[in-house]
Amino acid sequence: MILRALLLAGAVLALGATGEVVELPSGQSATHFDTITGEPGPAGLTVRFRFLVPGIARDLARMPATLAQGDMDYLCAEYALPRLADSGPEPAQIVITLMDRPVPFGQPDPEATQFFEAYRPEAGRCIWEGF
Repeated sequence: MILRALLLAGAVLALGATGEVVELPSGQSATHFDTITGEPGPAGLTVRFRFLVPGIARDLARMPATLAQGDMDYLCAEYALPRLADSGPEPAQIVITLMDRPVPFGQPDPEATQFFEAYRPEAGRCIWEGF
């Protein structure tokens, strides 16, 4: 378990050289992993912002989903919304993903812990839509 945590930390540090690190209200750090714009969502044009947050790992038990909710709200408002102007037409939906390890988009990984939330950008705010 400790070795796995160290490997995860190493993966985050390696990405930290290129990925932007965001300090979250929960006290965790999130490393921007990728932004996906070419996959439509159920609401239409969707932009997905995916972040590595090793502290959500089940075996570390440092961040339950209820605490992660506030962090995802924060990431939508403070990270995603300011970047929408650079991504093309305004999307109908923003999806924020927190994952404890890199997971290729659209591929299942039963060992990974992931949290997802959906928001509707409206009047400069993120309106929670939930899945």
